Amino acid sequence: MHKSEHQKYMRKALKLAQQGLFTVAENPRVGCLIVNHGEVVGQGYHQYVGQLHAEAIALKVAGTKAQGATAYVTLEPCSHHGKNPPCADALIKAGIKRVVVCNDDPNPLVSGCGYEKLKRAGVEVITDVLKKKGQALNTGFLHRMQTGFPWMRLKMAQSLDGRTAMTDGDSFWITGKEARQDVQYWRARSGAIVTGIGTVLMDDCQLTVRPDQLPNKYKNLPHNFYQCQPLRVVLDSHLQLPIDAKIIGDDGRCVVFTCMPSNDKVTALVKKGVQVIHQINEQQAIDIKTMLQWLGQQKINEVLVECGATLAGTVIDQRLCNELLIYTAPVLMGSKARPLFNLSIEKMSERIHLNVINQKQIGRDWLIQALWDDS
Repeated sequence: MHKSEHQKYMRKALKLAQQGLFTVAENPRVGCLIVNHGEVVGQGYHQYVGQLHAEAIALKVAGTKAQGATAYVTLEPCSHHGKNPPCADALIKAGIKRVVVCNDDPNPLVSGCGYEKLKRAGVEVITDVLKKKGQALNTGFLHRMQTGFPWMRLKMAQSLDGRTAMTDGDSFWITGKEARQDVQYWRARSGAIVTGIGTVLMDDCQLTVRPDQLPNKYKNLPHNFYQCQPLRVVLDSHLQLPIDAKIIGDDGRCVVFTCMPSNDKVTALVKKGVQVIHQINEQQAIDIKTMLQWLGQQKINEVLVECGATLAGTVIDQRLCNELLIYTAPVLMGSKARPLFNLSIEKMSERIHLNVINQKQIGRDWLIQALWDDS
């Protein structure tokens, strides 16, 4: 088959995989399309942890039509027994003659083994079709499998002159409705949302996903936000979190990192369903890298940080975030307003270079997505 044909069907498989954007939790977002003589005879996507994988669903739909067909899968088929049997075995048993894959699976339990099993059975394997599009869909999973850490995005909103709030802390609203809806999308695809105690004390924020406020193009995607929200993480070295703070909620999905030992406040928070994690140290400061490592151990793939200038500056200084999301509104707030980041840069030679990977207008505002430029 021509390369363009493979790309055409892989685009459809990726669109299927996107249906699991908000639901697959620690698992990768995977879609599968089965094509026999130019006809799509089966398709499926992985929706929830523990449920059937995309390949199993597509094969079930295809039935006997899978014999001699080509399977388009957005991630290397698994080769081990987990909560589901190996998808590589299922493809072989169904008589699939060719498997076209978007991304390799870096999971040590899978990496390369799925391909090897297919090839040994005489199945043709083609890889790296629309590889970059697949990587964008599964950035967090791929990164966590390779490093043990989730992919962390730092989201900030600023005025055109680089300010985030007035001197009294007032910041409602710098950006418009469309930009705030876009933030809901980034929250929705994240397993955890992190903030600092300063933001909580200033805004009494909830940091939850509001499904009805998602951008229109994502509103129809499956989700479970009315029953389960992303984990909310507060970095609170001196344990200042009010017992009635909105971010605590009543769903047991709030975690507080603190440098304080167990005391009556901790007891009260635990009774409210908050998980308190102690980081006792001489600096009386939260070790953000250790916090990220803990989130990786909880199988969190993507993390969104929404915070003030101090925590944002620390995250940047320590190169702990992987991606920046900067929303900019066409307003001026003046030199007395609060800056975007607290960064100790004094010389031009110390400036930080970024690689802008996307910039687009959202309503009246602009969004810049950027990675570190280490060139």
